[in-house]
Amino acid sequence: MKLVTVNLPRLYSLAKTALALFGLAAVCGFLLLPSERQLLKTTLPELISAPAAAEPSAVTGGTADPGALEAIQEREEHALAEYISRRWRIADSAAASFVSIAYRAGKRYSVDPVLILSVMAIESRYNPVAESVVGAKGLMQIIPKYHLEKLLDHGGEDALLDPEVNIQVGARILREYYRRLGDQQAALQMYAGAFDEPTSRYAAKVFEERMRLEPVRQKARKEQVAQSAV
Repeated sequence: MKLVTVNLPRLYSLAKTALALFGLAAVCGFLLLPSERQLLKTTLPELISAPAAAEPSAVTGGTADPGALEAIQEREEHALAEYISRRWRIADSAAASFVSIAYRAGKRYSVDPVLILSVMAIESRYNPVAESVVGAKGLMQIIPKYHLEKLLDHGGEDALLDPEVNIQVGARILREYYRRLGDQQAALQMYAGAFDEPTSRYAAKVFEERMRLEPVRQKARKEQVAQSAV
């Protein structure tokens, strides 16, 4: 019988080399994977919606029927209001009102209404009379002294406790910051007064909330389209 000799030092060297190569491959794979925040940023619609993308007709196959578009929007608003009421434990009527105003403000300023609702969730948890220690007021926590010119037509800073005024002004601010910076993450950071904060935590929180709301909107759209097709 022929004996097979085992070269232990050589086997040890080969094992070390294999483990090193495996570790290097794992590190490279990790570095090549997009970060969670980058995925959130790139898979969501832009803060400022292009006119075509802002309309539900993109889901209806391009139909321009005003009645169909109105029905889709109503279904979206109802579904979002139900979800927000349940998630944040606020009255159904309040949630419905906030969603309706967000849609009007979104249309007026070409800002995604779901983005507006996401900012509200992070800023005030949908509390229309919220006030911070730094003087931010209302649903979208607007600091009056920085936006006095936007409040002139509404009677001054006390009007910020009116949900309609607060949401309209907040949407206008978001639009202005986005157009100035050209980047939704940067615009959100500036909105929060944290433009130089390196981790962009505020924007990440808004994106995460938006990721919860967007499937609710898309499901409502598809259900309404399917119902209309019957």
